[in-house]
Amino acid sequence: MPVEETHPPVTAFMLVKTTPEWLAMTVRERVDAFTTQIVPTIEAKTAGVRSRFYDTEFYSARVTDVWVWEADDHDAYQLLIDALRETPFWDRYFEVVDLLVGTENGYARTYGLDPVATIAT
Repeated sequence: MPVEETHPPVTAFMLVKTTPEWLAMTVRERVDAFTTQIVPTIEAKTAGVRSRFYDTEFYSARVTDVWVWEADDHDAYQLLIDALRETPFWDRYFEVVDLLVGTENGYARTYGLDPVATIAT
């Protein structure tokens, strides 16, 4: 039986800075904007995408949040970015400062090695 080649998930660290428009909203308005304007577009136009959000404004003036997106593959990641660009998220509520995109343990796959990582005890 042939072995099916699988591709590792794509992980994107999206470094963003909130805009004055976003900060002018109440917390309730922000939640409503995110759940009614952004999430439905992502869900309608993508599949195989997960996210986590980290607040960094306590430690950085340049980046207020880091959004970690994991996509099943490069196509899913591209659809995610296209979907986000069609919402007020992109350059209206947040300035995208940088995108750091990679695959976990890519070096290990390239060279046929076991990944080197620490293990929590």
